[in-house]
Amino acid sequence: MAQPTQSDVHVDAVLTNISVAYIQNQDHYIASQVFPIVPVDKQSDKYYTYTKNDWFRDEAAPRADATESAGSGYNLGTDNYNCDVFAFHKDIGNQTRQNADAPLNLDRDATEFVTQRLLLRQERQWAADYFTTSVWGTDSTPSNLWSDYTSSDPIGDIEAGKRAILASTGFMANTLTLGYDVFIKLKNHPDLVDRIKYTSAQTLTAQMLANLFEVERVLVAKAIYASNNEGETGAYSFVHGKHALLCYVNPQPSLLAASAGYIFAWRGVSGGMGQSIGVSRFDMPQLKAQRVEGELAFDDKVVAADLGYFFNGAVA
Repeated sequence: MAQPTQSDVHVDAVLTNISVAYIQNQDHYIASQVFPIVPVDKQSDKYYTYTKNDWFRDEAAPRADATESAGSGYNLGTDNYNCDVFAFHKDIGNQTRQNADAPLNLDRDATEFVTQRLLLRQERQWAADYFTTSVWGTDSTPSNLWSDYTSSDPIGDIEAGKRAILASTGFMANTLTLGYDVFIKLKNHPDLVDRIKYTSAQTLTAQMLANLFEVERVLVAKAIYASNNEGETGAYSFVHGKHALLCYVNPQPSLLAASAGYIFAWRGVSGGMGQSIGVSRFDMPQLKAQRVEGELAFDDKVVAADLGYFFNGAVA
């Protein structure tokens, strides 16, 4: 054997210009994109609600000279929010810190780790609160699933949903949120592809779908999570199922502004911002470590259920 050997002249070391971590792109999370975030100063409080029917009755009447005008009023009520606080931490031991090799940046990595965990919790909470049945004004499963390219009519189904919302509220739906599996089926649906074949050679994008369905936004939920416990075989799935949510979203929350949902975010845990995760670092002397901790406080509220139309199990 020729000597010295390769192992004699080279000792494996950690590369300083590359590392591998499975960090999901924040664009995959849609929890903070669909409904407006309303920053609030108190963890819980009330907000005013108006009775819908009071605003739609035609009660104006002819008025004779020197007589009273027709008049009416509207009922005013309240609803409440209560922001749950979610927290997660990662400890960095002093011994680990002293022995860490380049290119590791333990504080940066811990911050990213904590942030990702909280984003995932918010995303799964959003799906549980909004992307399911018995929440919105209408639950519907297409009679022919959109994965049935021969018989299904996704454009007709979306139009039926838009009409249902308009007919009961006076608002045109402007936002369509799709589970990733639904998006994949729709972007390849012959009926939709046929609509653009003479004008574009591109693959259908979310924006193109928005144009075809005549809504302002199509959002695609791409986040995944691991359902296994630590140490078990990894089991991964999409946070959002094979569903779709059509709704009207008011982009500017304000008084007298209807919206299918709002997300109330308490400023108290996010450095006063109310829309972001608050991350802090502090000593844990009893552990001889430093802790990187994140907090997020929010409440997903369905404000007007009749402004939402849920397609449950839209594809096979």
